[in-house]
Amino acid sequence: MPLISRGRITAFGSLTPTTILALRDSDMPTETDEAQAASTIAPFATSLNGVDQPGNMLFKNMLWWTLGIIALIVLTTRLLEIGWTKIRHVSAMSTPADKQTYWKRSQWSRMPWLKRNLIYAPLWRKRHNREIKLSAAISIGTLPSRLHSVILGIYLISNIVYMSYEDWFQENRYALAAEIRGRSGTLALVNMVPLIIMAGRNNPLIGLLRVSFDTYNLLHRWMGRMVVIEAVIHTIAWAVVAAAADGYDGMNYRLIHDTFLASGFAGTIALVILFFLSLSPVRHAFYETFLSFHIILAFIIFAMTWVHCATATLPGGLPQLSWMVAIFILWGAERLARMFRLAYNNWSKRNGFTEAVVEPLPGDTTRVTMHLPRHVDIQPGTHAYIRFMGITPWENHPFSIAWIEHHPEVDTTALENKADKESQRRGTTSVSFLIGAHTGFTRRLYEKALKEGSPSIRIRAAMEGPYAGHHSLDSYGHAVLFAGSTGITHQLSYLKPLIEGFDEGTIATRRITLVWIIRDTESLTWVRPWMDEILRMPRRRDILNIRLFVTRPKNTKEIISASSTVQMFPGRPNIPTLLRKEVEEQVGAMCVTVCGPGALADDVRQAVRDVQDECSVVDFVEESFTW
Repeated sequence: MPLISRGRITAFGSLTPTTILALRDSDMPTETDEAQAASTIAPFATSLNGVDQPGNMLFKNMLWWTLGIIALIVLTTRLLEIGWTKIRHVSAMSTPADKQTYWKRSQWSRMPWLKRNLIYAPLWRKRHNREIKLSAAISIGTLPSRLHSVILGIYLISNIVYMSYEDWFQENRYALAAEIRGRSGTLALVNMVPLIIMAGRNNPLIGLLRVSFDTYNLLHRWMGRMVVIEAVIHTIAWAVVAAAADGYDGMNYRLIHDTFLASGFAGTIALVILFFLSLSPVRHAFYETFLSFHIILAFIIFAMTWVHCATATLPGGLPQLSWMVAIFILWGAERLARMFRLAYNNWSKRNGFTEAVVEPLPGDTTRVTMHLPRHVDIQPGTHAYIRFMGITPWENHPFSIAWIEHHPEVDTTALENKADKESQRRGTTSVSFLIGAHTGFTRRLYEKALKEGSPSIRIRAAMEGPYAGHHSLDSYGHAVLFAGSTGITHQLSYLKPLIEGFDEGTIATRRITLVWIIRDTESLTWVRPWMDEILRMPRRRDILNIRLFVTRPKNTKEIISASSTVQMFPGRPNIPTLLRKEVEEQVGAMCVTVCGPGALADDVRQAVRDVQDECSVVDFVEESFTW
């Protein structure tokens, strides 16, 4: 009968660990002694022998509770924020600008300090979203914010603590290896569950917690790294015991011929390959290739892990098999949700398939207008994944939605053609994007449109989305929108609904300042049809101020201010000065948003931190796609 100590198996047969070690360390071991020692070591490399299963289940629950408590804190904070925002919206939407003083001042004196030093703070100094580059071709990614670092630190430290809680001083090192094998394997599978949740665009936590996919993507990358580390430790811990018991030849033979071991080893190899492919310099240099390999390798990892758990010599397989079932369900459900979105958005029995009008514009930019065959509700500040027939249709990339037009169904039998809500629901929707031509997919799209030699071309296309759109500006008395280059797409989507809401008296916003930084005046052609419509809207002058900064004007005579509400300036803006001026004229609560290059986003973030004081409410929202 095995001896049990602290809930773990410490020896087999009649030999104690001390006796085994004495036999192995004797100067003249006999063949019988070696056979006995090997047969006593070997069980520690199989099944749950020597594994601290009660401890593994305890730390599994503790890790899930760690992640659950973090999510609960975020959810509670978001619910309070949503409630407060709704109260502010209802209270301020019928209040004149000069009467929104109550909402201009912070009701909790510590909140500005938290925003300045934790919530909006970069990890170090100023840099956050600006890429760290070793050369023009090699990027090692971006730095997390201070709040993100705290969350990541809690997650990583908890994994290290749960992994390290072992009986490190026991005499039998093979029993210790078995404990490490069980703990690392359990934690690797525990981490795979949130890893899959964080990877999905249709992750329900995005809408529930109102946390951007960008943040989940950051967590996904670090969780993936932790899974790789724990899987490698799991494999090494098994190999140490297996090599001691059977030698390297015997260990290699089992790795090839034993389905349980071969599947586990194949899954580990796939994880290691994926780890190296996901390193920032490799990922950024070959991103589109990385995406394809990522999906293939992820499927191999899940399939091999499933086989590994199912083929164990235990009734019903390893206890973690049910977790793999959950992982496959989550992964499959997310993929089905994507397919459903694609099918629903891009085909209808009445109007057929989506068609895109693609226009090449100055400044290596493409304007894409997708005519969807049905009505789709799209909120401001959203993005969508788009793909085109004839331009690597298996690839899809996210782009901010710049403009939405709903086309109501026309009832020819009616006496009056009124676009009521019901006719809109039965109509169609056009969605427009601005896409800068860089490399890969975006460059091929631009060159295809340019090669035709006509103002525009039509291509069969598909849109998956919309996604995000959680940041409503309706409750803010004052909105300051910063955009750099094609980042205007994100900010433009807010202007029309905000001006309409102001005219109808349904929002609190009384002042909007749009700051757009462009290289030359040719960039104005990107948004001319949409901006013309905005400038013609009723009461636009009462709420909207536009500041255009042209960094490289071809001729200073191009810099013409059309009116006091639409002004153009040469050079780059002094963002701290500009924002301080807005704060001096602040109306109610203020929200500052930015979409553009990383350096611009970091400058705006720093300026928002600098204007935080005990009295004013200045919130910050950054739209970015880090990858």
